[in-house]
Amino acid sequence: MRKTELTDVMLCAAVAEMEMGLVDAILGGGVVKKRIATPGRGKSGGARTLLATNHKNRWFFLFGFEKNVRANINTGELEALRDIAADLLVLDASKLDAAVGKEKLLEICHDK
Repeated sequence: MRKTELTDVMLCAAVAEMEMGLVDAILGGGVVKKRIATPGRGKSGGARTLLATNHKNRWFFLFGFEKNVRANINTGELEALRDIAADLLVLDASKLDAAVGKEKLLEICHDK
């Protein structure tokens, strides 16, 4: 994701859309896909993000790529993302806070 033009503001806007049900694909195991528009390319040519979510108050950006760099992920990568999602979605607030404090996770959209 660091190589994309996506900003925290853009990612938070994507979360707001997903909270309203605007998810591009449910990939199972708590993983969803969300397209995000990038300047000059729109959503169809922009970035793809894969998130772990409980569809309520937990939205973890796991992986992202620009459409012009990569078309999709493979089956093995999806399985790995589902495993990561399973681990993240069971963490309680204190464990999440600890992970943020140790910079294992980066929190965005926390001012909402």
